[in-house]
Amino acid sequence: MNRIRLLAIGTMLMFALTTIAQQPSTSASSKDASTGDHGVPTAEGQLKFLTAKLDLTSDQQQKIKPILQDLHNSTVKFVQDESMSHEERMSKLKDSHYAADKKIRAILNDGQKKKLDQVEQEPHPELHGDLGSNR
Repeated sequence: MNRIRLLAIGTMLMFALTTIAQQPSTSASSKDASTGDHGVPTAEGQLKFLTAKLDLTSDQQQKIKPILQDLHNSTVKFVQDESMSHEERMSKLKDSHYAADKKIRAILNDGQKKKLDQVEQEPHPELHGDLGSNR
């Protein structure tokens, strides 16, 4: 079940990133504080979202923020890397999301893991920034 969920998330991300990669850049003034480079959600925006949904403690927030920052940085890098094929790019994105999910789950308690399972089953446009929009 976990692999199916991750595959579904990865597939949605692939389509969203394809859309953003094919669109012209928007000016920084049109972005809100939750999205950064190329419409990829910032680590701060994702952390705020997860804190609200999972009731993260301040200690958990401090541990999760670098994981989310690494995920953000790798996502931006893959979106910008035009030397890779679309399939390679999506594979690397899926791998980085899977690794981040695994690291985050190691920090959560059992109740928070169950909440995260529910959150991952729902659509969250606020977590995807410009990735899912049609500009």
